[in-house]
Amino acid sequence: MMAALYALRRCFEGAVPASIATCAPDGVPNVAKLSHVHYVDNGHVALSYQFFNKTRENILDNPRATVEVVDPVSAAHYTLQLEYLRTETEGPLFENMKARLAAIASHTGMSKVFRLRGSDVYRVIDVEAVPGEAGPDSPPRAELLSGLRACVAELSGCVDLAHLLDVMLAGLERHWDIRHAMLLMPDPDGRRLYTVASRGYPESGVGSEVRMGEGIVGVSASARTPIRIGYAVQEYRYSQATRQRFAASADGDALETEIPFPGLTEAGSQLAVPLVLGDRLLGVVYVESPQEQRFTYEDEDALAVLAGQLALAVELLSRNGEHPAEKTMPAAEPSGPPAQAQGTPVLIRHFSADQSVFVDNDYLIKGVAGAIIWKLLREHAEGRAEFSNRELRLDASLKLPDINDNLDARLILLQRRLAERCPFIAIEKTRRGCFRLNVGRPLRLAEATAG
Repeated sequence: MMAALYALRRCFEGAVPASIATCAPDGVPNVAKLSHVHYVDNGHVALSYQFFNKTRENILDNPRATVEVVDPVSAAHYTLQLEYLRTETEGPLFENMKARLAAIASHTGMSKVFRLRGSDVYRVIDVEAVPGEAGPDSPPRAELLSGLRACVAELSGCVDLAHLLDVMLAGLERHWDIRHAMLLMPDPDGRRLYTVASRGYPESGVGSEVRMGEGIVGVSASARTPIRIGYAVQEYRYSQATRQRFAASADGDALETEIPFPGLTEAGSQLAVPLVLGDRLLGVVYVESPQEQRFTYEDEDALAVLAGQLALAVELLSRNGEHPAEKTMPAAEPSGPPAQAQGTPVLIRHFSADQSVFVDNDYLIKGVAGAIIWKLLREHAEGRAEFSNRELRLDASLKLPDINDNLDARLILLQRRLAERCPFIAIEKTRRGCFRLNVGRPLRLAEATAG
């Protein structure tokens, strides 16, 4: 039985709803559907306590229950004999189940209805296969462990953050056949995450934002826990749902400066894993697929390990670039005046209220990245083209956090956004901690005011 429970983990995904049977003290049975059975360990499962319904009433009087689960691949049926032990309202198990429910509720607009009150923990007394024919099992996929080893080895050879992110996303596709993936990092204010890198989408979506606690990515970030959704939600549209709730929020007036989120129009499977180092959130790796049940428990485990290695690599590269080298590195010195720009002048407008920057009325970027490009463009207009990371960190007008500002990530975001929206402005890395701003067309800079 104990080995069989572990082997049944994919039966607990919710692709085929489980059924639970309980009995009242007077002997009247009750059968209800379950959206999800949570695997705790090889001897325990947990069920979500959301409503005080007949099932819970019966369990409090009689702690025995029978749950039937179905393998979504082979269609094999199993019955689990359970004994109720306790209800947890805090701790890792509760937070994980709460986060998963919150992610689903956020997407479907039911956040105020589907709230987890507790995690009901049950001891599994017995597991029995229901007699009957079962279909063939799914063919084996790429070996996760060997793919993990290859990905980690490739990360160790990266010398800068941009290379690290590209290698990570390429490794997911090459070694695990994950073709749609992105990495998001938090803003200094802790209210949003922004897309730094993506792979597999027609538009990169670099610079697009997700609010903390919003959808699977935002909930995974705020709860610091992986969230996996293995089934398609009816009429579920990640980017559209996020935008609608964003519009209804206090920040809805900022929609004109929104970059479209690059997610699939309709995802069959989703998995978000946070990058956590100590008590700090460094980002979220998000992968998705049009195929239902694409990501298993094993995929989640493997990606969680990779995310841990990625967090360490991000921290190491940030420290190596920020402290030892930059402290002893002089400020960038001009290597001559910028090249004379040719062509039709371009209007660049800056709004100081949110540091947003527009190029000929088209939105480019905002926030810290917007403040950075505005500084660079103003100084470029005065005849300067060479800059260093160190001077940006020391510039109080940019209002970078005192520590862990992750300036490299913002420069990557800015560099890639420029390449997509206005290739006549480019950030070119010249040496470690230094870069050059290349401008190919005449610019007219204007400090604008809202309204």
